[in-house]
Amino acid sequence: MKRLIIHGDPGVRKDGIVEVDGEEYTLFQVTRNGDWHGPDRVQLWCIGGDESEQEDFEKRNFIPHFLDVEAVDAEDVEVKKRAGELAV
Repeated sequence: MKRLIIHGDPGVRKDGIVEVDGEEYTLFQVTRNGDWHGPDRVQLWCIGGDESEQEDFEKRNFIPHFLDVEAVDAEDVEVKKRAGELAV
């Protein structure tokens, strides 16, 4: 499980699947920051991981402060599946 900070909005929401640097993540949580105040463009703070980690996320079997963090630009994120869509 990892925290992804995406600078910009590639159009993903919770339960979407994204690929970053050749690694695929299912997004368990997406928090949108910066619409009113903050950086010059929106940031999405996501918690994502392998589908096998879904249960650990739902049961809160992790410590958010100790997750690895990766910050990327929206242009570097490939959207594999948007929430509610079939996988591409």
